[in-house]
Amino acid sequence: MNLKNQEMHKTIVFILAALMVWSCGTGNRVQEKPVVLVSILPQKYFVEKIAGEDFTVSVLIPHGANPTTYTLLPAQMAEISKAEVWFRMGHVGFELSWGNRITEANPAMSVADLSEGLDLVQAAPGNRSGRGTGTDPHTWMSPTNVRQMAGRILEELVRIHPRKKEVYTARYQEFLEEISRTDAAVREILKASQGKKVITFHPSLTYFARDYGLVQLSVEEGGKEPTPAHMAWLAETAQNEGIRVIYIQSEFDMELAAVFAREIDGKVIQIWPLNPAWSENLVSIARQISEN
Repeated sequence: MNLKNQEMHKTIVFILAALMVWSCGTGNRVQEKPVVLVSILPQKYFVEKIAGEDFTVSVLIPHGANPTTYTLLPAQMAEISKAEVWFRMGHVGFELSWGNRITEANPAMSVADLSEGLDLVQAAPGNRSGRGTGTDPHTWMSPTNVRQMAGRILEELVRIHPRKKEVYTARYQEFLEEISRTDAAVREILKASQGKKVITFHPSLTYFARDYGLVQLSVEEGGKEPTPAHMAWLAETAQNEGIRVIYIQSEFDMELAAVFAREIDGKVIQIWPLNPAWSENLVSIARQISEN
């Protein structure tokens, strides 16, 4: 091959390569999925149960982060700017701190508050539940609540993809059946635990306890470190009730929980309310409470 032919060959190869890159880039843009924002990992599970793989579900609070104190990263703004809808939990600390900035970053984005219409727990000042004041945000720990959330999620997904209404509705019905099976399994496990007192470090089991007849007592008072008087009262209650376990979320510092466990001659058990495997997680927590 002479020099002229070699140069022509290189030119053809370059053009073909450029066309391949362009076509791949174009294809990616055409096939790019709509973005759905959720605040916490369990919501990703809920959305994907109904939508399948039709959406890119972006979780604002990543694995291991504390929903009360998490700070949004600059890199997350790109996902926010592309989102069709944001499914808020409604009362999570991160949402209250960052909500306005998230919506300002994408004014065209729809916002669906999944706490609307739920029977929310409001705590009275000075109570002994550890919930403090305000609205308890851990609504996803209740199958009853999740059934209502799923209906709201379905509405928004159908709005975005109206031609998929039948598919999404069928998946929604399947998810409702899963929720019912989960609820029945948890009730069976906890049927002998009615009225049982459970001590948590952070009051993450409020709705779970309400659904299944448990009594939650928490170390934290209103999301703040407990007073010595509260700790003394809680330790005395544990001794009187024979409670030997304190449950703590994996995102929280183990040190204070370990101190309390030594005080009651008990142990610390980690739970993960933010586990994305929602159904399995509720059953697992029920077993922990039943067996301890």
